Amino acid sequence: MFASLERKIRLWLCQGVSPRRLALTLALGCVIGCLPVLGVTTVLCGVLALALGLNQPAIQAANYAVMPAQILLIFPFVRLGGWILSSAPQKTASAAALLHTSPLEFFTRMGTLAEQALLAWLVVAIPVVALITFALTPMLRRIPALTRTQSAAD
Repeated sequence: MFASLERKIRLWLCQGVSPRRLALTLALGCVIGCLPVLGVTTVLCGVLALALGLNQPAIQAANYAVMPAQILLIFPFVRLGGWILSSAPQKTASAAALLHTSPLEFFTRMGTLAEQALLAWLVVAIPVVALITFALTPMLRRIPALTRTQSAAD
């Protein structure tokens, strides 16, 4: 019983560890980890890894590694999204001022800011995934264990 469980765990840990697939996994984990919506990146990475047959521990590790950047990038993504949409510069309201508005106005403002941030993230995400994957693949090919895994999979 334990031998089959151990074998399943080893297969799960080794899934998608060819240099190219591992580079893609790490790139997706980093980019999704910077999504300007708090609280959804772990689930999103997990679902994407399952759907694409990527290495689950690797994508989650990359996701967690960039979590501080996720918080730091929210405001730049909001500004970039506003610039992309060419919306008039919105006055930055203080948190206290936002709390004294009506609930409808509060959620409308927050929704607009979230839309801008998500649009900017989407525009940035695709080229960044390609760039990270392209940069990491040659480095990961130099790791002998990954090369053996790739030749065993072929």
